[in-house]
Amino acid sequence: MSNLVDTNTLLSQLRVAAHRAGLSGMTTAESVTPSSGAAEFAEALKQGIQNVNSRAQHAQSMAVDFERGVEGVELSQVMVEMQKARISFEALSQVRNKMITAYKDIMNMPI
Repeated sequence: MSNLVDTNTLLSQLRVAAHRAGLSGMTTAESVTPSSGAAEFAEALKQGIQNVNSRAQHAQSMAVDFERGVEGVELSQVMVEMQKARISFEALSQVRNKMITAYKDIMNMPI
């Protein structure tokens, strides 16, 4: 089995995909430099981490309120919020794992 890649075919496929995405006006130099897409991804990742953190803090504060006997805080609400925080953290961990795998794959590619 051969791992040879025809660069011209790959380049033409990338150009077609860029054209479909509305990026056909970019020059080669523009497509190599980081664009606002990288900044948007970083901002989305940062916002996702902040959301997971705030969800965990909210669940923790509800648990403390329940332990103190604050009215209106039910055990079922606390458990649901704790599960939401756990699931959010697990999802974030999976995203991190996928990003690490992608980075390793890219670093192991022959030049």
